[in-house]
Amino acid sequence: MEYVWYVIAALSAGVGTGLAGLSAATVMVPILIVLCPSFSGETGAYQATAIALASDILGSAVTAWTYAKSKKIDLKRSRIMLICILAMCTVGSYVAFIVGNVVLGSFTLFLTFCIGIRFLISPDTGHRNPAEKGKKLGAAAIAWSLFWGLSIGFGTGFVGTGGGMMMLIVFTVFLGMELKTAVGTSTFIMTFTALIASVSHILIHPAIVLEKWDVMLICIVVATAASLISARFANRVKNRTVGLVTGAVLTVLGAAMLILNYWNFLSQYELIVQTFSCFGIFLAYVIPALVILFPIRLLTRIPSFVFRKLLHILAFTFSALMILASQSWQATALACVIAMGIIFPVLTICEKEKWYAGLLVQKSPGEVRRSMIMIFSAVAAIVAVAWGACGQQKLAAAAIFMWGTGDAAAALIGIPFGKHKVRSRWTDGKKSWEGSAAMLLVSFLSGMGTLLLAQKAALPRALFASGIAALLGAATELFSPSEYDTVTVPAVITAVLLLL
Repeated sequence: MEYVWYVIAALSAGVGTGLAGLSAATVMVPILIVLCPSFSGETGAYQATAIALASDILGSAVTAWTYAKSKKIDLKRSRIMLICILAMCTVGSYVAFIVGNVVLGSFTLFLTFCIGIRFLISPDTGHRNPAEKGKKLGAAAIAWSLFWGLSIGFGTGFVGTGGGMMMLIVFTVFLGMELKTAVGTSTFIMTFTALIASVSHILIHPAIVLEKWDVMLICIVVATAASLISARFANRVKNRTVGLVTGAVLTVLGAAMLILNYWNFLSQYELIVQTFSCFGIFLAYVIPALVILFPIRLLTRIPSFVFRKLLHILAFTFSALMILASQSWQATALACVIAMGIIFPVLTICEKEKWYAGLLVQKSPGEVRRSMIMIFSAVAAIVAVAWGACGQQKLAAAAIFMWGTGDAAAALIGIPFGKHKVRSRWTDGKKSWEGSAAMLLVSFLSGMGTLLLAQKAALPRALFASGIAALLGAATELFSPSEYDTVTVPAVITAVLLLL
């Protein structure tokens, strides 16, 4: 299993380097220390740092070469920092060995997360009027270059990380470089700092090469390949796209690394462990499904309403599975809150992009975002009432499964085949008998299957309870306005199942 973590750590590090000039150690060191037992010894952190630095050499080199071909390196404005960083790198490496086991600093992790959020909020750096390439540094810029160059150089040698992230900030904020030039310049410098710091670590502690040569080889190869691919991608797209992808990568990496860094403290609280476990189960299902669904949407002519309902089925089905696999209703509800906290800002940012309208057709601005938030809010409410208040874990899953599959069936059948509209003063005239019949049938089958398999209910009781719940749920969906059926339908189905 450790070799899997080696590949994941190197792959993440390479993507961070190619897109944002992120030091490989920012990602690799905490993963190797926390998740790989072979790095838990007295010199484990020092060895992990040396391997990360060695991975940075070629990763940064191919990244810098890719950006250099696009003329995205500014050595004139960065030469002071280059000299200072190289001078202090060896000093930091020697001090690190004297001090002992060094773990990634919390400040760097928190900074990575915050910078990621910053790029998500404001991904386009073009409006900042970047300084002209090669323009002479002013007095303030020289002072900042000296201060940050010495600090970053020592920090890179001492903890083997933070150099790329800090240089990105200095180059964009203090020296006025645009994003791609800042990444290209920082990776050019990192090539030399990683080489010096890596050699220093190995000379000080030669056992790194003898004991961990296989790990070093895997990490170098994977990180270098990932860096090259990411850098080529970054140089072929607009600054705004690079900013968005960079923000997403840094935010996810920063959050993940903060969790890993504080896991010994967080793991003392059982609810936190269960919540992360619950959310991890959800992601383990959702991510592979999205990887399959989005290419289908982009490469085929699948109707937009079908794709949307497939996403709804995905959310409902995996929410039900998450409930069945969870150990407490509080953890499940909190996992839903975390999902909302991730979905809302992501969709808000994506709505500003041109491709979003073609991928997810909306009935009104923000409609998809509101729909997904309402779904997870309703799931959390069902869990709290059915499982938390009434102690019926399996019924909570059955209610969500009936609601989700029935709602999807109503649209998938009703929209293309619904020829007979329900005309009544209590309906909106848009829903059809065909759609309602499809919801009734699919919801009934889903409920009966869940009650029989998960709840271990007797067949007569499963037939009766799922039949009544499906009938009333379909009736509620038929007579409820479209903007309210996300609340009314699950409420009715849950209430009926609990009563029966």
